Amino acid sequence: MTDFDLLLRGGRVIDGAGNPPVHADVGVVGDRIAAVGRLAGASATRVVDAEGLVVAPGFVDMHTHSDLQILANPSHDAKVCQGVTTEVLGQDGLSYAPTTDATLEQLRGQLRGWNDDPPDFQWDWRSVGEYLDRLDRGVAVNADYLVPHGTIRLQVMGNEDRPATVAELEEMQRLVAAGMEDGAVGISAGLTYVPGMYAPDEELVALCEVAASYGGYYSPHHRDYGRHAIAAYQACLDIGRAAGIPVHLTHAHLGFPINRDRAPELLSLVDDALEEGLDVTLDTYPYLAKSTYLHALLPRWVQEGGTDHALARLRDPESREVMRVEIEDTGHDAYHWVPTDWSTVVVSGVSAESNRRYVGRSIEESAHEEGRRPIDVYCDLLASDELGATCVDHVGNEENVQAIMRHRAHMGGSDGILVGDRPHPRAWGTFPRYLGHYVRELGVLSLEDAVRKFTSLPAQRLGFHDRGLVRPAMAADLVVFDPVTVSERGTYEDPRQQPTGIPYVVVNGVIAVDDGRRTDAQAGRSLRRGGQATYGAPTGVLAARDE
Repeated sequence: MTDFDLLLRGGRVIDGAGNPPVHADVGVVGDRIAAVGRLAGASATRVVDAEGLVVAPGFVDMHTHSDLQILANPSHDAKVCQGVTTEVLGQDGLSYAPTTDATLEQLRGQLRGWNDDPPDFQWDWRSVGEYLDRLDRGVAVNADYLVPHGTIRLQVMGNEDRPATVAELEEMQRLVAAGMEDGAVGISAGLTYVPGMYAPDEELVALCEVAASYGGYYSPHHRDYGRHAIAAYQACLDIGRAAGIPVHLTHAHLGFPINRDRAPELLSLVDDALEEGLDVTLDTYPYLAKSTYLHALLPRWVQEGGTDHALARLRDPESREVMRVEIEDTGHDAYHWVPTDWSTVVVSGVSAESNRRYVGRSIEESAHEEGRRPIDVYCDLLASDELGATCVDHVGNEENVQAIMRHRAHMGGSDGILVGDRPHPRAWGTFPRYLGHYVRELGVLSLEDAVRKFTSLPAQRLGFHDRGLVRPAMAADLVVFDPVTVSERGTYEDPRQQPTGIPYVVVNGVIAVDDGRRTDAQAGRSLRRGGQATYGAPTGVLAARDE
């Protein structure tokens, strides 16, 4: 009779709590870690030689856009092969649950640039609980879900730019409560995306109060990452204070030339909030470019009323000229009050074959080649692609990226989009890039601190205290990597490249990557918060969990 189902022998265990590595064996029985230590003489159904390698908890990707792709392409190699064993879905206030038939039709078009809209896909859910049940039928990694504010606003109010009535607000509160009872971990908002951008802060406070009563947290894509970025971050913290809810500042970047060297201002806000007792955390990806669907650059009025209205405005010459002034000259609220530099906006994916020639080119390059104005290239592309195009926008500041990742409240999040011709390489390389470039090459983070930021810290933020550590009785989500060779390989020109130096990944006790090769394992599951209202926010998550 064997002692273990799986035995990882002889590795350097970095336990996720921030402690120094120790040489130890890790024994797994079922989906749990059964023993950690010198297990000489122990037997197992499968033994993995981890000599010279690091054994760590599986990584938690705190910001993803895999909501549909995790089901449509179940192998999910982009995430599994970089050591991700848990993803947080429902981000930026937009996802596919809860929904109605009419709302789902609108979402499928609006989110096509994030998740595609595959033919013959079975949309067999409407509630958050039904969506989580669908994940439980077989996915590659574990998944948590945030109730998406924009989705519920769309369901209740459509794409209308106005405050909610009392009855509409009460219905949105009901939908948030239902989602939390179904197991969501919190609420997200996308405040530069339609229709979330139409909501006043008072609406967000009222909905966050509901999520807080279930022990959830608030994950905002805030209103401005450009000219008014610091004020926008402050507004997110103010909403957290007013609602009594923990705040997680997702993809907490400071991009655009206007924000160079301003990370200390953001981090000072976070430190002050922590000092006063507000529970604040944040995540970033380790790249300088951002990425989203291409129509996110449109002013809010263009998108009001939904896709058909937006397409009509894109084709109207008078509307197009008003757009040009707002996009190129003055800036507007949907693009952070920064005039668009068309040389930084690179088309990364399209839906129509006739638009394939734009992929990999900036809007400025295409306009120069065609002898047309950038605004005309942009609007015609969006109209002919029916808003399906995506982009990568090169507006980051390296000094801000490094300063923010050093902060004690920081975690890792890829913000990865998996579809398109040339999606952002962060979807394939976020965690190996942190470990290879920023830990090994630059020394910005220690290896122990980086692992903690990817494991126990996010597990605590999510409220799952049986994950994120290599200790007995914890969930057997594990990654085995070589600290000398781990590195991302994807580029902006060729993003879909698996990383090097991650030979083994284990999800719930099942080997998902075996000697560098993806197995057919589908051992992931939905991770759900308890559905009982607690009327009290959880405690802070920043202390290392060593005992």
